Amino acid sequence: MNFHEYQAKELFAAYGIAVPPGKIADSPQAAVDAAQVLGGSQWMVKAQIHAGGRGKAGGVKFCKSLDAVRAAAQGMLGTHMATYQSAGRALPVNVVLVTDATNIARELYLSVLVDRDTKTISFIASKHGGVDIEQVARETPQDIHTIAVDFVEGLQPYQCRQLGFAMDLNAKQVGQLSKIMLGLYTLFNEKDLSLVELNPLAILEDGNLAALDGKVNSDDNAEFRHADLLAMRDLTQEDTTEAAALQNNLNYVTMDGNIGCMVNGAGLAMATMDVIKLAGGEPANFLDVGGGATKERVTEAFKLILSSNKVKAILVNIFGGIVRCNLIAEGIIAAVKEVGLTIPVVVRLQGTNVEQGRELLAHSGLAITSADDLNDAAKKAVAAAKA
Repeated sequence: MNFHEYQAKELFAAYGIAVPPGKIADSPQAAVDAAQVLGGSQWMVKAQIHAGGRGKAGGVKFCKSLDAVRAAAQGMLGTHMATYQSAGRALPVNVVLVTDATNIARELYLSVLVDRDTKTISFIASKHGGVDIEQVARETPQDIHTIAVDFVEGLQPYQCRQLGFAMDLNAKQVGQLSKIMLGLYTLFNEKDLSLVELNPLAILEDGNLAALDGKVNSDDNAEFRHADLLAMRDLTQEDTTEAAALQNNLNYVTMDGNIGCMVNGAGLAMATMDVIKLAGGEPANFLDVGGGATKERVTEAFKLILSSNKVKAILVNIFGGIVRCNLIAEGIIAAVKEVGLTIPVVVRLQGTNVEQGRELLAHSGLAITSADDLNDAAKKAVAAAKA
């Protein structure tokens, strides 16, 4: 699950990490009111979407007057913004964040993530931060420093100091960085996060460190432990079909093809998409209906697939392990009738009572094509989509 910048900063502040004061606003007048409450004579107005690269897309404005704050908020609110990190989607701007415009002496980069290569929580840092951090990684990789944290010992102060001096910080700033890193490590573990990014982590003109921008991702598998984080979820920033799937406890990811996939089991779903590609087709989605493929779940799955007008055929690939194939076939038939499908459906069943299931499909009177195996199913689905 992703979080807005203002939500990330709320989490940072709760763990002792310095952030500039700020307030969110959902209207131009509310933005002006926020600037007046914050005081001062210059502010930043920042569009709140689940993507980085907002500055280059016009989503971050420096304002020297209240009229400029109003104009900036008016230009962002109610619009849709696409950045190089939004995967081609234009995300709605429902709120903006108004913050103090702090004077920056230097921008740094700091992130925390799960490193699957070392099987550790790792810190990545650089003395160069800001919008071009990807360029730094490509052109001067020696300026990117990584610390892998032993999961038994935890993050040690000496590791923080090593990273601080590698980033050319003075002794006072190294002490502040240590506090920030220890706070982030606690936050990361206590909230079951998968990524934290401070970019920039700034050295202000007074020499102190502050997190001027932040990105936080949490582990969806730990949502049941964190009702506070779940309450922060903004479904307007997510794919509408994926959000609907979430409400029905289905695992769904939208893709660009025209062959809808309905599969039970994530590994089998991945294999199904691979075989569709090998057969010359393009999957329209990843969809795992889970081990208990009931009529209700299958019906909701069909509705999700059909919400895309790109889908020209559907491939159903079910292994009847926990649920018998004849019951799965009954569910598919009932779901097809209820949804009123008008596009080809190819079904491959395997497992307990598979012959009974295939017989039910064959005598259903519906335009359902049975397949002997996965390769056969993929070829039939690709041919049906092209036809």
